[in-house]
Amino acid sequence: MHLVSGQDLAQWRKTAIQSAISANISPEEVDWLLLEISLLDRLSLHLKSYLSCPAIPVKYSLAQLSDLWQRRLQDKIPLQYLVGVTPWRDFSLKVSPSVLIPRPETEEIIDIAAQAVENCSKSPLKLGIWVDLGTGSGAIALGLAQVFPQSQIYAVDCSQKALEIAQENAIKAGLEKKIQFYCGNWWIPLQFLQGNISGMVSNPPYIPSGLIETLQPEVAKYEPKIALDGGKDGLTAIRHLVDTAPLYLKSGGIWLIEMMNDQAEKVVNLLKKNGNYDLIKVVKDISGQSRFILAYRR
Repeated sequence: MHLVSGQDLAQWRKTAIQSAISANISPEEVDWLLLEISLLDRLSLHLKSYLSCPAIPVKYSLAQLSDLWQRRLQDKIPLQYLVGVTPWRDFSLKVSPSVLIPRPETEEIIDIAAQAVENCSKSPLKLGIWVDLGTGSGAIALGLAQVFPQSQIYAVDCSQKALEIAQENAIKAGLEKKIQFYCGNWWIPLQFLQGNISGMVSNPPYIPSGLIETLQPEVAKYEPKIALDGGKDGLTAIRHLVDTAPLYLKSGGIWLIEMMNDQAEKVVNLLKKNGNYDLIKVVKDISGQSRFILAYRR
């Protein structure tokens, strides 16, 4: 740790905020960075009560902090990758370019799963087996383990590097005994669970291939394309999950995914055409976007 005076840190913050605005980057990132690398809290930043502190412990020197911030400004590297962590629900998750950065809106998928269980009149799903397919950093698996403490969670990803990060996050959260990790494509490592799964939750790749290069550079250049690219129409992975999940879900089991706003009608139609799903519901996120689809196995 390095010691930085409150006055020096305040001057750095002021300059960084100005540069963020000039670079069309949210100035909120500056405060997020300072909160992550120091012992400051949000209230002290807001009230500027740290100004009188002669020595504030900070993870980086001011020179190192400036170098890191310049990489954010000039190279458009996501700040989460530069620092190596991101907040998500109650967790502080390790992230790297091997995993997608978990988005705040994805946090809602855990609440939807919990509410879906409460609304289900069939077998006690919260006591059963839940799977997170395409787990990445392990965010969804951790969230499921937290809201369903009596369930066993299985997390699958085709990337061994992603799984290593997910396992580190599980250990850090004290949930490693609740989650079993498997490397492989979608259901393939879980064939021994056919017909026994209470719920499937997934944030699959759903961006149409042709759109990826048009995304903001932080996403297009640095986040793993395997976690973004959903094929020509963005529905390749989703279509696979629609077709294969009925073999694994028990009757009344929950099928829940994240998607793009304009994909809702198509995914609903896929589920209806399959014939194995009931109570299909499009769920909007906090910003009003049709982001999730929930269905139950017949």
